[in-house]
Amino acid sequence: MKQEPSCYRSDSAAFPWEVVSRYPVHRVIADLRKMGIYSRNKNGGLYPFSEQASAVLDVLRMEIERLGVEVRTQVHVTGIQKESRGFLVTADTEEKKGVSFRGDAVILAAGGRAAAKLGSDGSGYDLAKKLGHRMVPVVPALVQLRCRENFYRALAGVRVQGSVSVYADGVFLASDTGEIQLTDYGISGIPVFQVSRFAARALYEKKAVTAVLDFMPDFPAEQFRAFLEKRAGERPQKPMEMFFTGLFHKKLAAVFLRTAGISPQKAAGALTEGEMEKLALTVKQFQTVVEKTNSFEQAQVCAGGVRTDEVNPETMESRRTEGVFLAGEILDVDGMCGGYNLQWAWSSGYLAGKGAAHA
Repeated sequence: MKQEPSCYRSDSAAFPWEVVSRYPVHRVIADLRKMGIYSRNKNGGLYPFSEQASAVLDVLRMEIERLGVEVRTQVHVTGIQKESRGFLVTADTEEKKGVSFRGDAVILAAGGRAAAKLGSDGSGYDLAKKLGHRMVPVVPALVQLRCRENFYRALAGVRVQGSVSVYADGVFLASDTGEIQLTDYGISGIPVFQVSRFAARALYEKKAVTAVLDFMPDFPAEQFRAFLEKRAGERPQKPMEMFFTGLFHKKLAAVFLRTAGISPQKAAGALTEGEMEKLALTVKQFQTVVEKTNSFEQAQVCAGGVRTDEVNPETMESRRTEGVFLAGEILDVDGMCGGYNLQWAWSSGYLAGKGAAHA
């Protein structure tokens, strides 16, 4: 599993790696092994040997019990107040409202707004603001992109290898390559997820966002055109509606022809030089207008959050309120697909816990 600074995104570019470097992946693996998780490499990622993700949660629960840590669930924190000695935390439980807790330190690890059904409803942001913190705008990340064109309904369910590049007001933002999934409303798949946070931020800033899809990323433009010309020359009598058979899904091929303005009944050998050029460009530079992302509920994580320049990367302690520590997705850090957001949770949580224990 690759670990490098580019795997993490933040308005403070250096901050995530400062934190991850203090509790890196090899230490996470070692500590989980002590708790009982034996890991294995599967397609470049690390998984429990049992291939049960729930095993990680199980061993963490067992470790909490072993250490005698008191756990309260179904508690909604409504306020954090710093006192002369420690903190007063007010909360609502299922049984009673206005319950109070006291402690020497507070760790704010309330998550973001993604997938609220799992418990993170964004209320942690308000708590952070009341403690003096400022926010980087929060937008969905690792999420699908919804596009303007109406042909996507005909492409729903098609999967194709390709690359996706995102532009805002004509300026390149990011790109990634892999399996693109075409949906009835736009584009999805891991490469789309990887660039979605940049599209989401640009949309939040009211910029015009365009995605350019390259459905043959292994071919340089000129080489791909030569490939198409040779393909047409080998079977010149073949109608264009059959030209891409064996290369692209027939639903996608039909959209290519319609976009390039080529009749499905035209013989491949009858294509003009201009038509061949347009067809090659359509496949290599397929432009689509991104109107919005899917909602926070469909997003895997959020981009944005508490500004990281207000947090000490050595301890995760707030620079605004002494004794408050922050960890996880509530901060302006989001990782790529592939376990990087978990690594961010491990690293920031470890440092916050260690810092709070010495507060």
